Amino acid sequence: MKTTFDFSPEALDRLAQADAARALAEDIGTGDLTAALIDPAAQAWARVLARESAVLCGSAWVQAAFSQLDPQATLDWHVQDGERCAANQVVFEVRGQTRALLTGERTALNFLQLLSAVANTTATFVAIVKGTRSQIVDTRKTLPGLRLAQKYAVRTGGGTNHRIGLYDAVLIKENHIAAAGGIAQVLQRTAQVAAQADFVEIEVESLDQLAQALAAGARMVLLDNMDLASLREAVRINAGRAILEISGGVTLDGLRALAETGVDRISVGALTKDVRAIDFSMRFDAPRGAL
Repeated sequence: MKTTFDFSPEALDRLAQADAARALAEDIGTGDLTAALIDPAAQAWARVLARESAVLCGSAWVQAAFSQLDPQATLDWHVQDGERCAANQVVFEVRGQTRALLTGERTALNFLQLLSAVANTTATFVAIVKGTRSQIVDTRKTLPGLRLAQKYAVRTGGGTNHRIGLYDAVLIKENHIAAAGGIAQVLQRTAQVAAQADFVEIEVESLDQLAQALAAGARMVLLDNMDLASLREAVRINAGRAILEISGGVTLDGLRALAETGVDRISVGALTKDVRAIDFSMRFDAPRGAL
């Protein structure tokens, strides 16, 4: 399959700068009334610690948040994206204008706690299916406005990205099939948009629908909410003709059994929608400058 994702350092910086600008505007509004109490000439040094073990993710967003408030701020990272930090480990240090560090603290940590949570959860799922052919795949069940950031976090945690949105791939679901008049009919119509799509995938809910989809030339099939016996039979019927993906209520419990059916991909909405933030805290050194 093709991919339209670009997480090069340059593209990542542009994405993080845009996300951080929106988040800072939301938080600061007409001005940080509390930070205004601090001498504008004061400089500070601060450390950010992880309060629990996790896969770190979000450094570009942290950098963007502080640099937009103080272009001269410097960050020294002790843990890089994709690496695991330990509980109470210093993950980065930052030096800059005291006002800027105080104003940017919550925005920076919000990005860090969210994206590290996604990366850490993804890494947990990926570890369970290790040794099988199954890839862990994300979905469109993301926080509005932060889809690409979360998809970057999934990739950082070792997962695989699905489509970005409705514009880059075709995913034919139950209602599309009903509206088009059937599986064969809707697959015939994919020729109209195939040139614009990274891939064409169709969802089926039974082995009979799978057989219909394969007969109509499907090359990527989403098996929705099938039990283990049906999944194993689906793999047998498919015989390698199409990429098979599992969807629907996937959790850590039973994940290994799903992977061992022989499917190619397991999509997990929980990677990006059921997020429990990783706990980070910022601690300031004695400020240089007066109130």
